[in-house]
Amino acid sequence: MSAAPDSVDLWGYMDDGASEWGLHFPEANGDCQSPVNINSREAAFDDKLNHPELSTNYVICRECDLVNNGNAVQIMFRYKSAQGFDSAVNFGREGKAEPIPKSVISGGPLPKNCEFELSECRFHWGREDDRGSEHTVNFKAFPMELHLLHWNCSQYSSYEEALGKPDGVCIVALFIQVGREHQGLRAFTEHLEVVQYKGRTVTVTAAFNPNCLLPDPALRDFWTYNGSLTTPPCCEKATWILFRYPLTISHSQMEEFRRLRSHHKGETPARGDDGILADNFRPTQPLNDRIVRASFL
Repeated sequence: MSAAPDSVDLWGYMDDGASEWGLHFPEANGDCQSPVNINSREAAFDDKLNHPELSTNYVICRECDLVNNGNAVQIMFRYKSAQGFDSAVNFGREGKAEPIPKSVISGGPLPKNCEFELSECRFHWGREDDRGSEHTVNFKAFPMELHLLHWNCSQYSSYEEALGKPDGVCIVALFIQVGREHQGLRAFTEHLEVVQYKGRTVTVTAAFNPNCLLPDPALRDFWTYNGSLTTPPCCEKATWILFRYPLTISHSQMEEFRRLRSHHKGETPARGDDGILADNFRPTQPLNDRIVRASFL
């Protein structure tokens, strides 16, 4: 996953395209790549992950951009002050600097006294319900996986600066299964038709609280390990937090994603490609000497 320019035309998923990412993006050949399979029996319980506990301070976003970049769908967050400015700091009536609200996560496996700001969400899904997630649990895949990408705003000035740096990026992963409709995501799934084709963007103005994406308000039961972005440039040194319990979306919501296209409107897909945007997940990578830790027994 990456919010930075990643030369989307140089890579894709068709015909095992992920196996060739390393030709253009050398970091994709590293030893600490993501995603991985989570073996629940081999995950090491670490009580330190609960001291301090993982916590979020997410704020309502009233303006988000929904983007189809041809390889995935992104939700890009835009936060504004009460006066409507997009800058990092707003000057109030008395001339004092007032920081614009931001959504952050801290605690758990993250470095102490550091906050990680939420930058974007990205979805990965399959053509059928038997696949779609990037990570697997005991080799089981879910129909979809949602990534919430954060960057260390306590140590760096931007996502781009934090990318690939020690303790620079944190990615929260949510498995998604088909079941009841997800009311929080409805604000976006009902707009997917507008971004059916690659390169299309729509601004969603409905109030959206990222907390609705978390499976448990107490943020318990998660796995964590050190890995990489799952899309080029596949930069490493990313902290992954994967929640044990999945979210649910309805079958109709799932089908809205499967109607998306990986090409521009009027463009002819490549030979052998039907143009459907799906199966946009990277295969699991070797764990090598890394340890997956668990916050629960």
